[in-house]
Amino acid sequence: MFDERLTINTERLILRPFGPGDAGQVRAVIEDGAHPTALPPGAPGHPSAIAQWLSHGVHELWRSGQGIHLAMHARDGVVGSISVFKTLWGAGTAEVGYGVHPAYRRRGYATEAVRGLVGRLLGEGPLRRIELRANADNLASVRVAEKAGFTREGLLRGAGFEDDGPHDLVVFGRLRGDERWVPRRRIESERLVLRPFARRDAFDVVEAVKGDSEIARWMPWAEGYTLERALEWCTRLAHANGPGYGGNFAIQPKDGERLAGAIGVQREDHERGDAELGYWIAPWARRKGYAVEATQLAAAYLFDLGFHRVHLLVATGNRASQAVARKAGFIEEGIMRQVLPIPGGWADAVLFGMLNGEISWQ
Repeated sequence: MFDERLTINTERLILRPFGPGDAGQVRAVIEDGAHPTALPPGAPGHPSAIAQWLSHGVHELWRSGQGIHLAMHARDGVVGSISVFKTLWGAGTAEVGYGVHPAYRRRGYATEAVRGLVGRLLGEGPLRRIELRANADNLASVRVAEKAGFTREGLLRGAGFEDDGPHDLVVFGRLRGDERWVPRRRIESERLVLRPFARRDAFDVVEAVKGDSEIARWMPWAEGYTLERALEWCTRLAHANGPGYGGNFAIQPKDGERLAGAIGVQREDHERGDAELGYWIAPWARRKGYAVEATQLAAAYLFDLGFHRVHLLVATGNRASQAVARKAGFIEEGIMRQVLPIPGGWADAVLFGMLNGEISWQ
């Protein structure tokens, strides 16, 4: 049986059992109509049933010995829930499911909660396999499973049912020993550290973006950039929206210099084993080889995670970035027409690719 006081602390969340003290927040969730997604299955639809549910109903799963419902508690309070259920102790298997209040989606809470809970369950105790199922057309849930290190295992046709009828379900699984797929938060070379963004980086980010002609020429998000936007990026978006195993990294020289730039995984295709990298370098950090080194570090990291191919898309007019791709060992493979958004429209891009085993370190 699960510990009735099971509590898991992640970077931004506390995963813990629901209790009487949650009555006010549960009431707010019910009254704004978000209870079907933000609260566990069986949660009441009317405030009059809250006290009974918090004292008894939400704990019935735990009493059955087959699982437990946990609240996702963030700085703003309860933002969702996550559950373990269908536990077969003899076989060492269980299933996990979650829900996030609509007001708190697109912040990475679901991925963080799943990683934290599954890491605990597979790291101690008798469970050896955790399963997660998602509607095949629910791309957000599919992405959460991929980001949390699950492997896509198959499709159950018509196995799910919603208000609009049956849905196909994608089955994802994660085994004990798959922890190697959890992203590293720091990647180091002799000269550089690729690390998560922090609040202190916002001042360097806004200074790098504002007034730089190259960044303004190629990055559509750079127009009208402000310190407020830089703070939002460094404290929230760079962490919440980073895709899957890769995410977004600040490029930090080890010699004590200021932030040199950013590199991130733009897209991941886990079925094809292919990922796309993108980066920018601050004006004061250019012509030092940082872009080449960071690109090779990030590519090697993705290859270690099991990807067999990494690619870059560089606007045909961006000669400096094309030179970086070639120096990093990427092979020019062709031109993709009107594929890159740039200020004022779309640009043709040179497609550069690298296969696992092709890195030639500079």
